[in-house]
Amino acid sequence: MNQHEKINYVEFPAKDIQATKDFFQQVFGWIFEDFGSEYIAFSNQGIDGGFYHSALESSTSNGAALIVFYSQGLETTQTKIEQAGGVIIKPIFSFPGGRRFHFTEPSGNEFAVWSEI
Repeated sequence: MNQHEKINYVEFPAKDIQATKDFFQQVFGWIFEDFGSEYIAFSNQGIDGGFYHSALESSTSNGAALIVFYSQGLETTQTKIEQAGGVIIKPIFSFPGGRRFHFTEPSGNEFAVWSEI
C-alpha cells in the first residue's frame, strides 16, 4: 500500500539490463516486469523499484546512497553473489551491530549485505 510522504520507489542505472536482471533473479529470486528494452521493474522486495538503461553506475565513491540487504547467513549470501557474477568490493567486516560486505552487480552498482552475526 502506498503511504503518504513515505519512500515508495527506487530506481538504479544499469549498463546491461539483462545481466542485472539475471543477477537479481539468480541471487535474490526477484521477479521483474519488462517495460521495453530500456527499463525493468521489481516489486515485493522491501521496496519497489526498477533499473533503467544508462552508462552510469551507483556507487558510494561517487556520492550515491547505499542500499543494504539483510541476510541471516552472510557467507551464504556472499557465495550466491559471487557465483552469479557479483564482485565483492569490501570483504566482510564488523561494525557496531553486526557484520557486512559490499558488492557490485554486473552493471557496476554498489550494494551491501549485513547480518547481526
